[in-house]
Amino acid sequence: MRLFRFAFWRLTDSAPACLLPTFGANTSEVGLAGDLAVMGWKIEKGSFAGVNLDGLSVMGVIKASNTLGNVTDTVYPVKAVLVIDDHANAEQRLALKGFAQKMGGQLLADVVRVDYQPIEFSLADNSIHSRKAVMTAGNEVKLETRPMTDADQVCHNESVWYGPLTPVEHAMAAYTVANGYNGGGLGTKWNYSGNRGSFVGTFQVNE
Repeated sequence: MRLFRFAFWRLTDSAPACLLPTFGANTSEVGLAGDLAVMGWKIEKGSFAGVNLDGLSVMGVIKASNTLGNVTDTVYPVKAVLVIDDHANAEQRLALKGFAQKMGGQLLADVVRVDYQPIEFSLADNSIHSRKAVMTAGNEVKLETRPMTDADQVCHNESVWYGPLTPVEHAMAAYTVANGYNGGGLGTKWNYSGNRGSFVGTFQVNE
């Protein structure tokens, strides 16, 4: 059993649906929004494919063909960019790529670009329950979350509609303070803030 720390963000529209409470994209905007997502993993301790990955990180950025989490239509094809910790050696870089693709499944199957950046990850109180996290990959990706507050609610009966896109042991919904991608390969760049489309969590992987 290998224990990792995991930080996950997904990008959706912030508008809730009060008749059908959601977390993330408004159900009336399915097919129009929520096709972009960022995933990031900070590995506390562990190995993959026999390669030690202690302290390293990897991020995945994706652009889907439809709203991620849509249960009625396919989201494929999906294009992905991987951003790998530049502190990793050649063997670790390959292992991080394989690890991210194992966790992301088909969402990270079609990798159109691989970049190498210094990746920084911080988590308040060293606990996902703080929901206050920051993850950056150089100037290419910036992600920041905070806990939900009463002021973030619109209907006051919201529930999670779109869950995490990758396997998790435990995940906490969080508010997106910043979500930006400034890289290439996807035909789009973005810099969003102020939505309820994020998760911070943990996971375990068995090799």
